[in-house]
Amino acid sequence: MTVPVDPIAIAVSVARALDALGIVHTIGGSIASSIAGEPRSTVDIDIVAALRDSDVSALLSALSADFYVNEAALRRAVRERSSANLIHQTSQLKVDVFVAGGTPLDEQQLHRRRAVEIAPGRILHVHPPEDILLQKLRWYRKSGETSERQWRDVIGIIRVQAQHLDQAYLTVNAPVLGVTDLLARALGEAAGEV
Repeated sequence: MTVPVDPIAIAVSVARALDALGIVHTIGGSIASSIAGEPRSTVDIDIVAALRDSDVSALLSALSADFYVNEAALRRAVRERSSANLIHQTSQLKVDVFVAGGTPLDEQQLHRRRAVEIAPGRILHVHPPEDILLQKLRWYRKSGETSERQWRDVIGIIRVQAQHLDQAYLTVNAPVLGVTDLLARALGEAAGEV
């Protein structure tokens, strides 16, 4: 029997555990992209968290009933400011936890995160449109500029957000991630110039 996968419910359960432990976090990836841009299905969940080694044991306890978490991998991610996976045991959906400090804009993303009520009582803190746009451009560049899914997400965010995007923020921070050329290209394509 196949168990229905509700990525939002899984994201909310991880977010609640992080909130209960006082760990500042923000949801990125396709969930944030779908909120800021055009909705699409997701194959995993991305979370940036200000996780410290002293938080790991409590987080493991909070999540162990529903998630498989490799403690050594999570501690390594904290040390190296990289990522580790949480696997939801019932659905096998993967949650990528990116420890803040792995990219130059992590602290800004955590500071700028937005609370979004997905449904009554279901709150997620997500990247604002500008930050998810920049991260999607970064991932597109890292893919060798071949990920059509990442590019569609970028164009969708620009089209949906249109005049609401903070152009000054984008202009200042695109060079930090080395995506200034991609940002210009995406803005032109979304405006129908390409």
